[in-house]
Amino acid sequence: MSGATAAHGGTRASAAIGAIARAARGLRWYVRELMGDSRYERYVAHLAATHPGAPVPTERQFWRDRHAEEDANPSSRCC
Repeated sequence: MSGATAAHGGTRASAAIGAIARAARGLRWYVRELMGDSRYERYVAHLAATHPGAPVPTERQFWRDRHAEEDANPSSRCC
């Protein structure tokens, strides 16, 4: 195997690894969005952008308030 062939094979391998890494990041993003794991992060960013200086609740308090709101005002959901 010549040096040029070995270098080309290494490029292919790193391109494949890069594609796998991108796919894994995409899958992680999709699952987090689907399950709602990123809601707190988006809420904190929203508070910082639209209400600077407003107190930021802890993640635990955010989820507690969110679930209490959903229980008090159920929207269309399966159960």
